[in-house]
Amino acid sequence: MGKPTGFLEFERKVGINDSINERITHYKEFHNLLPESEQIKQGARCMDCGIPFCQSGILINGMASGCPLNNLIPEFNDLIYKENWDLGLQRLLKTNPFPEFTGRVCPAPCESACTVSINSPAVSIKENERYIIDKAFKDGKIKAVPPKYRNNKKIAVIGSGPSGLASSYLLNKLGYFVDVYEREDRIGGLLMYGIPNMKLDKEVVNRRVDILKNEGINFFTNTDIFKDNQLKENVLKDYDAIVLATGSTKPRDLNVSGRNLKGIEFAIDYLKENTRSLLNKNDKFISCKNKNVLIIGGGDTGTDCVATAMRQGCKSVIQLEITNSLPKERLSNNPWPEWSKTLKVDYGQEECIELFEYDPRRYCTSIKEFIGDEKDSVKSAITIKVEWIKDRDGRTTFKEIPNSEELIDVDIVLLAMGFLGTEEYISNSFNLDLDNRGNIKAAYKEFKTNKDKVFTCGDARRGQSLVVWAIKEGLEAAIAVNRYLDLQE
Repeated sequence: MGKPTGFLEFERKVGINDSINERITHYKEFHNLLPESEQIKQGARCMDCGIPFCQSGILINGMASGCPLNNLIPEFNDLIYKENWDLGLQRLLKTNPFPEFTGRVCPAPCESACTVSINSPAVSIKENERYIIDKAFKDGKIKAVPPKYRNNKKIAVIGSGPSGLASSYLLNKLGYFVDVYEREDRIGGLLMYGIPNMKLDKEVVNRRVDILKNEGINFFTNTDIFKDNQLKENVLKDYDAIVLATGSTKPRDLNVSGRNLKGIEFAIDYLKENTRSLLNKNDKFISCKNKNVLIIGGGDTGTDCVATAMRQGCKSVIQLEITNSLPKERLSNNPWPEWSKTLKVDYGQEECIELFEYDPRRYCTSIKEFIGDEKDSVKSAITIKVEWIKDRDGRTTFKEIPNSEELIDVDIVLLAMGFLGTEEYISNSFNLDLDNRGNIKAAYKEFKTNKDKVFTCGDARRGQSLVVWAIKEGLEAAIAVNRYLDLQE
């Protein structure tokens, strides 16, 4: 511990964002890191407390406390302060193969569990992580390192999102021949098409994919093995093991009158096509320009829709959340080191507040009906307020508040209500068992499905979750596959 009094001497600082008026004119990343001299001080804020909940990755009351990847956080924080960047990079990569992703898009459960955060702002762990890896890339320290030994076994990884990339990365390092199949036209899955470019520049994804290619992994795009029976049979026959990392991609729908009107879209389709149009440099996307936009659902996807609509030049934007608003500070029933359930103003809401002078979020609000025009396009929506109560069995549910309806003008509706598990055609194609939430059934740590030599991991197994959890599961599934194949010998 290089600076025992660092947490007392230095205040938390993070890099500044580009101004809102400037950043909404483009889709580039807008967060700037601190100067190196300041980042060194942020490393010194770590207490090396001896009880590193920040790296624990445990679940408390169903919520992650600390880093699911068990990153060696006190170690790399201290190495930042000591300016030992090479060893800091080594310690970071020991647990996390893709810190350039998590350093940008992870909500940082590590910081909620930071000991400093008990009564002060947490150590800027996420930004420290990103600084190490971005500096390493800038300095030319990240290079392809192919395995020195290859065995004669082949593994197919289906899906190239964070769990698929993590699984293929480790299996390749272990000496297997790895082929990755992706149904989209680009590698990256959620990283490529689920997260907007201003949060995760696609060159950052491509840069890592190029490294994986140079390490020996084969990638195949525009290939959906579940829709090609001959290809599916070849995969089942030709590979020693198969890892399904197909994600949780079945969007939750809304069953109300008027749902089939034109102009009502799933958020994931909206975000995907906007990113695709940017990469292809064309105008084939769902546009919110000069439109009244209604987003149904919160979370990261809802925020990303707000931010994208703002960049497209929307006339107005409203975001409905059926839940109550979170408190501004931790409540007594949400103590440290639990994940902090507090109200956050994310970048999309921040942009709306600055430019439109209102927070787009409306809480405890649901949709009653959509109303169309003569062309069967949505023109308005009836919302209704709800209240949350406990039923006789103690379960929390909601009921509509009478006479609380409101008619609002809308030109486009984006459904961002989460996902319901694996798409049926995927599970049906392999005759896979599902759990009661619609995810592919496989025990944690084993990752084995009911079908011989077929494994699954990430959102496909656990349901919609964080990128950091997907990476964790991808790595652990690779270990499970290696263990399985060892036993076959």
